[in-house]
Amino acid sequence: MAFHDGSRAWRRLAATAAAVVLLSSAAAAACDEGSVPVAGACTPVAEVAGTVRTILLQGMANLDLKAVIASVKIGDTPILTEAFGESMSGVPATTDMHFRNGAVAIAYLSTILLQMAERGELSLDDTLDTWFPAFPEADKVTLRMLINSTSGYADYVDLDILPLYADPFRQWTPAELIDLGLSRPMKCAPGTCFAYAHTNFVILGEVLAKVSGKPVETLIRDGILAPLGLENTRSAATPEIQAPVLHAFTAERGLYEESTYWNPSWTLAAGSIMTTDIADILASGIAIGSGALLTPESSALQLALAEPVMPGFSDQFYFGLGVIRIAGWVAQTPSFAGYSAAMAYLPSEEIAIAVTATMNPGTPEEPRPTDVLFADLARYLSPENVPAIKR
Repeated sequence: MAFHDGSRAWRRLAATAAAVVLLSSAAAAACDEGSVPVAGACTPVAEVAGTVRTILLQGMANLDLKAVIASVKIGDTPILTEAFGESMSGVPATTDMHFRNGAVAIAYLSTILLQMAERGELSLDDTLDTWFPAFPEADKVTLRMLINSTSGYADYVDLDILPLYADPFRQWTPAELIDLGLSRPMKCAPGTCFAYAHTNFVILGEVLAKVSGKPVETLIRDGILAPLGLENTRSAATPEIQAPVLHAFTAERGLYEESTYWNPSWTLAAGSIMTTDIADILASGIAIGSGALLTPESSALQLALAEPVMPGFSDQFYFGLGVIRIAGWVAQTPSFAGYSAAMAYLPSEEIAIAVTATMNPGTPEEPRPTDVLFADLARYLSPENVPAIKR
């Protein structure tokens, strides 16, 4: 898998992406004040908000969800930010509640990696042997392969080797997680297959910290949180979540129990294990999907605008660098111990969706409830760009 950073094809795609954003901005501006473009027609904001609310409430009932917090924005116009259901029995969910952002931080890691490449501190094609020569195939695994999950390294998230359910409060170190991942046979030779593995992201975090001389937490704060004013997104080395808290519940261990403070230390690179709120998720999706934190060249790399579709994927669903491209949307869909979320941005129409949910005992395990809510919202807001969800 090769990116052609300086190719004419890439430049055409970058120019096309910029033109699409300009056209969508023009479409939004064409609507009268108080209206926004939905499915090609200018629609009153109050009507759009009412339909979005109905979709969320219907989805909440159909999926037996305990709580849903959502925010939707079209162009510069906020449509709805609301909370439904309960955080705990008798405690209503509220829009200022905090929860774990999970894989949203993978998009943050990608952004930091590209920012460092812009500054000339590293290259996406640097190989791991520069920092970790003892790792398997270290002279062939590149930083690009780590962030797009083509390194071939196996995932340590396997209950046979990672006893998460035996002690969900255990504090894991990056070294322990990397050792577990690298102790397993590689899925393929570096660069020859897609194999999603948390191992990649933990290793990448260690590289970013070594190259910069700063913790990943500081890199994310300086490169993403501060520029965007995201004051409610924080890194934590422990299960702590700042108040007010959206509580989580799960039946993953065979009984329905509270999982709010299960230890997330096994999930990602140190410093990228984070908590957030719905407003910060929405702002993150817009910034990453629009390329606000990167040069146009780096944003095109992140969104895989010039990357051939990997085997097993299609132009309707594929991976970029730390983000998912699904039916035209730029997305991340985290899930952890009773929390489920979706962060999505549609560049062609400047539609942003952020939604998180918690579970009741009857909530189905598959598909993820926020995947369903995201698809249902997309079906209304942009019928030509609907993620395919198996129900």
